Order: sequence, then structure tokens, then C-alpha cells
Amino acid sequence: MTSQPERPTRKAQLKPARFLDPKSDIVFKKIFGEHPELTISFLNGVLPLPQGGLITSISYLPTEQSPRIPIMKNTIVDVKCTDEKGRVFIVEMQFNWSTNFMKRLLFGVSKAYVQQLDRGDNYHSLCPVYGLDIVNDVFDPTDEWYHHYRSVNVKDTNKVLPGLELIFLELPKFKPQTTEHRRMGVLWLRFLREIDEKSVDVPEDFTNDPYLSQALEIAQESGYTAAELDTYDRYWDAVRVEKTVARDAKEIGFTQGREEGRVEGRVEGRAEGVAEATETFAIRMIKKGSPLQDISEMTGLSLDDLHSLASKIR
Repeated sequence: MTSQPERPTRKAQLKPARFLDPKSDIVFKKIFGEHPELTISFLNGVLPLPQGGLITSISYLPTEQSPRIPIMKNTIVDVKCTDEKGRVFIVEMQFNWSTNFMKRLLFGVSKAYVQQLDRGDNYHSLCPVYGLDIVNDVFDPTDEWYHHYRSVNVKDTNKVLPGLELIFLELPKFKPQTTEHRRMGVLWLRFLREIDEKSVDVPEDFTNDPYLSQALEIAQESGYTAAELDTYDRYWDAVRVEKTVARDAKEIGFTQGREEGRVEGRVEGRAEGVAEATETFAIRMIKKGSPLQDISEMTGLSLDDLHSLASKIR
């Protein structure tokens, strides 16, 4: 079913409230996965769409089409939709950067591009696919935060091969004062960066805009059930686990690999580092009384492994 964008007609009357972080799984999907008018505003503001090519309507599509990266499976939030012109948009929010993410997004948009062509269709029916990856991490050493990739002629970059476009945004490096992007894009990125559980004074720029005001209402904690809030907390637990595992694995693996002084030693050291960091976190969660099933989902350890660890610390 296709949804037409309906601009909110009035500002929301926001009462003093506690906000949830819109970068989290449940809030991000509730804002952009259930409200097409907000998704359209966000995509039109952030994506490098051609002149006259703004989105006017979208319909949501199944999102679980890209391969998960085992160590960081919980840090990825995605929304997938198509517009009235047939273009496909894959939006991802992630917290821990890995070089594999570029390949993951490329795989996702490539698969979406190919899946458009049913048997018997002509190639001219293929529509562009855009992959937007909002990264709450820094992965590029330069000051640039907006990274746009597309297929161009090596000698003449003005010659573009249309089809796939990838956009990576480094949210921590986002500069609100930039004039390079549309005003709504700046507002949406500020919203994602600035609103969280610590937010008290909401900027007037947000409350004065009907789209951002609506998003703020959706992000209020009072609008979520106890089960949803539990899911919210578990998501952040999973994010913290993956940050810890990734950091510890890098530190331990580097140290052990350096001591070995061989390529084999470095590889084995990193693997052992991941295992050690994961086990350490699992033990800590067991001591806190967390359900073993939850710990298994966060760490990837089997229930048998967790039962074995639990027996050792009791």
C-alpha cells in the first residue's frame, strides 16, 4: 500500500518529558518505519536526489535482506522503502564501525537492485537503489562526514552509471553549520545527534517544525509500553556488549599477535581476544542474574557454554 505524505498541520504541544534515544532500534523504527511522512521528509533532506526527483510517496518493504555481521549483529537498525517512481531506499543506523559494513551495504543495495527484475522483465524497468548508512562512530580520518559513492567514469567523473548509490554519514562529525545540505537534512541529523535520555531543553528549531515536533512526540518515553521499554534497554545492553567485545578483541588480539611476532600469532591472538572478551562479559551478566537466553542472544554463546560458565562461578 502506497502512503502519501501528509504534512502535520500544527505544532505538537510538548510537555516536559523524558525522551528515548531515537538512534535505538525500537524508536528509530517507530519514527521512520511507521510514519511515511517523516521518512519522506528525512530522505528528501539527506539524500543527494536529482533536481525534480524528490520523493512524494513511499511504501515500506521487508528489511531483513542484508547479511548480518555476527560480532555486531545488534548495532544495525534498518528501514527499507520504495517510492512512487520505483526507486528503493535502504536506511541503516549503526553504532560500531567495521570495514565490513561498506561491503554489507553494497551487498544490500545490489541485491535490492537485482530483485526488481522479475523473469521476463526488461532491463529498462530497473530503478535506482539508494543505501543510506548513518554511523554513530568515526571511521574516516578526514574532517569529511558526508561520504557519497556512485559509479563514475574514471577519466570523466561527470559521466555517471546510474543504478546504485551509497551514502555514509558519520554522525559524531556532523557539523550543523554546514550550508551544503538542505535545511531539513540538517534538522534531522541534529535530531538524531542531540536527542537522547539526557535531553531536557529541546531546541526551538525542533518544536517549530511540524515533522520534528511529531518525531519528538514519538520519542517520548510515556508513549512506550513496559515491554517496549524492556526491549529498548536490552538493545542498549547489546550495543554495549558489542562495543566492549570489539574494543577488547582489538586490544588483546594486537598484544598477543605482537608477542607472537608472526602472522599466525596475530590472527590467533585476535580470535582469542574476541572469545576472552565475550566470556568475560557473559560471566558479568550471569553474576547480575540476567537470563541465560538473553545473554546467549547478546554474545552468541550457546546455552550449554553459558550453563558451563554459570556452574564455575556458583
